[in-house]
Amino acid sequence: MNTDKIEGMARNVTGKAQEGIGDIAGDSRSQAEGMGRQVAGRAQEAYGDVKDGAQDAVRQVSSMVEQQPVLALLAAGAIGFVLGSLMTSGSSRRW
Repeated sequence: MNTDKIEGMARNVTGKAQEGIGDIAGDSRSQAEGMGRQVAGRAQEAYGDVKDGAQDAVRQVSSMVEQQPVLALLAAGAIGFVLGSLMTSGSSRRW
């Protein structure tokens, strides 16, 4: 678990508490601020999830490259060829 997920959870909990206190006190501003913190907390948690997923993908690709370097080189070459073909076919058009 990364710091973004932890901070996001903390913001979410703080926002829920602030919204609850605002509800009890009848303070609509505190309620709105609490809801805003909850949304920001959930967004930060989601960012942390995406960040964890990206780090896992990088680890998997690194592992695959270490285990099968020739296949990884061929895949990278094929991707480069396709991207190069797409870029040159697009530049031949006259706008």
